[in-house]
Amino acid sequence: MTTLTLLVKASNGGQLKKIDDMLKSEFENLDLEVKVLGNSVNRWVQVSLSGEDEVIATSYINKNIGTCPVNIKNVDKFSVLRGYISKVDADKQELKVDVGVFEPNIIQATIPLAYLQAQLADGKKVDLKKISEGYGLQVSLPLSIKITSLNDKDEWLQAELSTAQIEKTRLWHQSLLDRLIVLGSSISEIENVLERTRLNRDVISTETLGLFEHALTCKLGTDAAGLIPKIGRYMKNSTFIVFSPKKLDRIYR
Repeated sequence: MTTLTLLVKASNGGQLKKIDDMLKSEFENLDLEVKVLGNSVNRWVQVSLSGEDEVIATSYINKNIGTCPVNIKNVDKFSVLRGYISKVDADKQELKVDVGVFEPNIIQATIPLAYLQAQLADGKKVDLKKISEGYGLQVSLPLSIKITSLNDKDEWLQAELSTAQIEKTRLWHQSLLDRLIVLGSSISEIENVLERTRLNRDVISTETLGLFEHALTCKLGTDAAGLIPKIGRYMKNSTFIVFSPKKLDRIYR
């Protein structure tokens, strides 16, 4: 039997069932038994695989979903990891990112404000609040980071945004289009709500950031914040983050 910690966080039983249904559908033709074991530390989802096709299923999950490092010994300097923002620490002026390291203890990566200023604000002395609001860097947002230093004995990780994460942010900024980031809903739930509210005419595309995290690209002239009250009534368990190029422009002034 193989036990994996997926690179997915689930907040409720409904999301765990969606993961269970998805995996069973993907592997229905394999000699495999799949079980969602529930949440491990900090809502990370664990699954068990047993059967002759364990290796095939493990390879598929690693490639298409991703798995957590779990143990700090599996993290190297310059490793590129995916995780979720766990805290925007205004007191320490840093971001905390949960990258799925919880053995032997829970260890989260720290991104200092100086790194964010260098990568996102052209080195300007912009405070953490402005950067986090401008770029939508809020709790539970999926993020790709690169480890810059670590100490497995003292159990700490320091990181910066990955090249891919910075490039995504730049493309979003240069597009001049608002984006509404929806946390806590599957793609099918979002599509159903957009169709029900007829807002699919205001949304150009939906970009998947994680299994339950998506970014809706608004058409030119559509205000992402204005969509929240219209779809929020049907998605009460979701969290919404607005990414607005106009807000970003204020950072560079």
